[in-house]
Amino acid sequence: MTAQAIGRQALPRPHQPATPIRLPRVVAGQRPIGRIPVQDVKPAVDGGRFPTKSVVHEDIVFTATVFREGHDAVNATLVIVDPDGREEPVSMTCTNPGLDLWMAEVSADRPGQWSYRIEGWSDPYGTWSHDAEIKVAADVDTELMLEEGALLMERAVAELRFDRSSRRALTDAAATLRDQDLAAATRLDAGLAEGVRCLLHHQPLRDMVSPSATYPWLVERELALTGAWYEIFPRSEGAKQDPKTGDWTTGTFRTAMERLPAIADMGFDVLYLTPVHPIGEVNRKGPNNTLNAGPKDPGSPYAIGSKDGGHDALHPDLGTWADFDALVAESERLGMAVALDLALQCAPDHPWVTEHPEWFTMRADGTIAYAENPPKKYQDIYPLNFDNDPDGIYAEVRRVVQVWIDHGVTIFRVDNPHTKPVEFWQWLISDVAKAHPEVIWLAEAFTRPAMMHTLAKVGFQQSYTYYAWRNEAEELREYCEELAGDAAAYMRPSFWPTTHDILTPYMQYGGPTAWRLRAALAATLAPTYGIYAGYELMEHVARPGAEEQLNNEKYEFKDRHWELDEPGGLREGQSLAPYLTMLNEIRRAHPALHWMRNLHFHEVEDETMLVFSKRRVLPDGSDDVIIVVAATDPHSTRESWMHLDLEALGLADGESFTAHDLVTDSSWRWSEHNWIRLGRDTEPVHIVHVRRS
Repeated sequence: MTAQAIGRQALPRPHQPATPIRLPRVVAGQRPIGRIPVQDVKPAVDGGRFPTKSVVHEDIVFTATVFREGHDAVNATLVIVDPDGREEPVSMTCTNPGLDLWMAEVSADRPGQWSYRIEGWSDPYGTWSHDAEIKVAADVDTELMLEEGALLMERAVAELRFDRSSRRALTDAAATLRDQDLAAATRLDAGLAEGVRCLLHHQPLRDMVSPSATYPWLVERELALTGAWYEIFPRSEGAKQDPKTGDWTTGTFRTAMERLPAIADMGFDVLYLTPVHPIGEVNRKGPNNTLNAGPKDPGSPYAIGSKDGGHDALHPDLGTWADFDALVAESERLGMAVALDLALQCAPDHPWVTEHPEWFTMRADGTIAYAENPPKKYQDIYPLNFDNDPDGIYAEVRRVVQVWIDHGVTIFRVDNPHTKPVEFWQWLISDVAKAHPEVIWLAEAFTRPAMMHTLAKVGFQQSYTYYAWRNEAEELREYCEELAGDAAAYMRPSFWPTTHDILTPYMQYGGPTAWRLRAALAATLAPTYGIYAGYELMEHVARPGAEEQLNNEKYEFKDRHWELDEPGGLREGQSLAPYLTMLNEIRRAHPALHWMRNLHFHEVEDETMLVFSKRRVLPDGSDDVIIVVAATDPHSTRESWMHLDLEALGLADGESFTAHDLVTDSSWRWSEHNWIRLGRDTEPVHIVHVRRS
């Protein structure tokens, strides 16, 4: 099988001749509806303009409303088309008889460009079996109904490809239906026997087959949906300050490599590097985004370009290409993919500024416009203007991206993609995917919802979100239900409690409870989450009047003195590294946490508390079920009753289970209604593995 059907078997390819039907009459201004209407196909992103997305082995529920006139039985088939063009039909189930909603749940077994359609069809066996049961019991047209059943058996033998034993079973059923020496009920039972029903379910007679449109389906590698990211500024890893002079020695790719084992030991999947290019000297920013940079201030790595090169070059202080390649190789050896910041902007002394001044916006006074986000000003950065020479810019950026792919970068975290044309990203991501489908793109777009959603539709596999600002239980639930709903067909959220740009008041004043809580929620609510280096140390002091770190690493070196966390060090036992390690171990051990679509919220009486679960059926047929209970107020301890939806957990009504808390290694006996206590004086989060016994 090329697609895995969940709970329903895939149907063999139909071999019966198509039932002749007249061509639909075209109505001005409308599309033909089809003999058997197939409506509201989901998931279909903007009606099929953009592909539905999933990763390998991720379950997707496909639905459609399928019906017909009158009382004859109708049925539906999901047809999956794999990247090689092979079709696989999958039986659908009506989930609400009388209201015509049909469903099938499938997953793809390999990446590539898939597609699907849903076919509605008239079900002659279903029609006959329904009518025959009623009429024969009432002795109405008994012989006629039994003969029609026999003819159906014979038609199935003639038109469908059954093996010898199946053909014999249908032929025998037809003979029994015609055997007038037997009671009518006995004859009817032959046509309604379980074996006959099973045969004609898996290879049905299908009349008036009416297909929907064909919809695109993009299947990608698992890391496009699921992963734990760790962000570093390479120049800070290994940076040292002379205590006498105050002068800094920069970190390098080689010194950054020394930090990799500790990051890998915490269980992270992705090493995210901020820009590693030459930094402009003109209008260079000083500490805390000031305009008075000293001669030894390193400047912001987002002000890209100098006499040493641009986006395709390395900052000479960081090392050589051989050093960079060694960093990538070591990261991969330790099980971490490398992500690089792609920031399409230039310092005033970037080579592009002199070579291609048309790529920038000229002001009325003849100067180039620098970046602004009022009241913020970025005098050290010139934004690109994609409208003056789009062909030139497109080609140059594509070349630059290829440079990094050739050096082992398989993920790009894109800085402010919402300030560039959407059609550019659609082209770039698609063009890269032709030769490198493994490349993943993360959009750092904190902007209007329409832009964020459209960037996801045109190709970005992952998207930053407003998780950092969703702190109360109700707003978290509302936001995550949105992300796990229709948007999950194309938009994959990445949850970050803080970044090098973001330090919310919640994190500034919530204390250690807030830092543990927000990491735990990010790691369990979303399949992809990330932290910025220093999260382990709970760096919570903000620059006055700003929601960002004081002495921000964007503008200066930072030596975190990781050695102080080692046994005997002054910070021994204070780091959150063991807590983050535990979270990543839980994520790896429980595949239920790797998806977003399976998120289900449960009820809790305290409005500051949050209860949700994720359930996944594993290949061996067993269930992996996780329940997360969180107290979102970091300043208090809360007690409350919670009420679990047992059906969502795969449990029977009234069933109890062993609740094993993976945070504390405690176990309790839980059922539908449970008393919970969480908060500052205890743990802020239970991460519970459901054990049936």
